[in-house]
Amino acid sequence: MVGGTTVRAGEAHERGQISAGICERAVSDTLWSELPAFALWMGLALAFGAGPAFTEPPGAGQPITETDITAWNIEALPDGKGLPPGSGTVKQGAAIYSQKCALCHGENAANPRPGYSPLVGPSKFDRIDTMKTVPYYKYATTLFDVMRRSMPYPIPKTLTGDELYALSAYILFLNKIVPEDTVMDAKSLPQVKMPNRDNFIVWDPNKIEYDPLRADYPPR
Repeated sequence: MVGGTTVRAGEAHERGQISAGICERAVSDTLWSELPAFALWMGLALAFGAGPAFTEPPGAGQPITETDITAWNIEALPDGKGLPPGSGTVKQGAAIYSQKCALCHGENAANPRPGYSPLVGPSKFDRIDTMKTVPYYKYATTLFDVMRRSMPYPIPKTLTGDELYALSAYILFLNKIVPEDTVMDAKSLPQVKMPNRDNFIVWDPNKIEYDPLRADYPPR
């Protein structure tokens, strides 16, 4: 008898199963509703509780020094910043070129081996298909920078400052950009005006008046 009402055994069993199901569903609903909060709590615990464990470096590699950086920081900028000490002439450059460059780029830098580019080319670029080599560069320091980083193949970064200045003088002379008596160094190289220098379009309108060779035009 339940609440003054007689209940058969089967009905009692069925009601018990229903009550148990309701309880299980209630517990399940409670767990699922608390799951986001639990996950957030666990995430915070891992993030902040385990923080001190990650304060120690992993022990891989070693700290980099200023000397390490200097060895790779070798860019030659248009205004001459980054150029090393030294100097070279056209005559000296011709001898160095014959020894270290002609094998790939050809005698007089005009007849390279297959797969290599010439270093002598036209100075006028009025057609899209005009060959673009050294005279196409906006600044003469670009030639120096390219050779300093990547030449001679396959042993780059082995040319001295004097050799680089001499090669720059010789290659620019072959392109009729500098006279034969040119002495190239950190002061004279940035002063060379390349034939295509004024034909470049600056993509950033905020820097349209910027010229790295003029101190009165800082980048904006």
